[in-house]
Amino acid sequence: MADLGNPKNTIEIIQKYQFAFQKKFGQNFLIDTHVLEKIIRAAGVTKDDLVLEIGPGIGTMTQYLAEASRQVIAVEIDSNLIPILKETLADYENVLVINQDILKVDINQLAKEYNGGRPIKVVANLPYYITTPIIMGLFESHVPIDNITVMVQKEVADRMQVGPGSKDYGALSLAVQYYAQPYIVANVPPNCFIPRPNVGSAVIRLTRHEKPPVEVKDEKLMFRLIRASFNQRRKTLQNGLNNSPEVPYTKEQIAAAIDSLGVSPSVRGEALGLEQFAALANCFCDMEK
Repeated sequence: MADLGNPKNTIEIIQKYQFAFQKKFGQNFLIDTHVLEKIIRAAGVTKDDLVLEIGPGIGTMTQYLAEASRQVIAVEIDSNLIPILKETLADYENVLVINQDILKVDINQLAKEYNGGRPIKVVANLPYYITTPIIMGLFESHVPIDNITVMVQKEVADRMQVGPGSKDYGALSLAVQYYAQPYIVANVPPNCFIPRPNVGSAVIRLTRHEKPPVEVKDEKLMFRLIRASFNQRRKTLQNGLNNSPEVPYTKEQIAAAIDSLGVSPSVRGEALGLEQFAALANCFCDMEK
């Protein structure tokens, strides 16, 4: 089968099937072999690996992953792409295509069935609107994952790796860094895709922590506090927590917990790091004893 990293081959197959790009799926197909190779290298894919690919599109990256890995499971939501994938991946016996929404797939089951429960590697080219739910879904469901290497909008990649005090810092930064070590592998300009997106993209690798960098007694509570403190960025942490229906504590308890961190009562959520949010959650847990 022709290498789809070559734009001419990509255009031919799109025309052959009269494929119409769908805005709702945020479809942009990668047509740059250097970027494809960088992704495979960054993910550290070897012949022992099971790779879960989210959103294979017409199978461009899937071909590269199939060459490098033991097996690829590619999950594609758009049923119009399934006949195209049948053709472009016909030469690869180690690829299983699943036509489903990744948010509804039981990935734990796939890891058990096809990889003996060992950690899998995830590779994806994700549309902007669904990046966060997919990445958080993978982490929160405690699927055995070695790393996630994804192409996302550049500003989302920046957001995943920044620390307190920067304007991009928020709930996503904290959540990603709690579960993984983020590393931006490459910035990818719009001309590397068909059709060209309006924004720059970046490849980011999230390497799963063996254990989280902070100890927290109630992970869910910590993330509720994080969300509440960033929901209204301009407000102080105290007001953010007081106003949130997700935070069931009194004004006095909230004031005492913030005080226990040794920070000013007028501190904003964006000034706190992961350790401080963990300490805050632990302080609330201790109050309940």
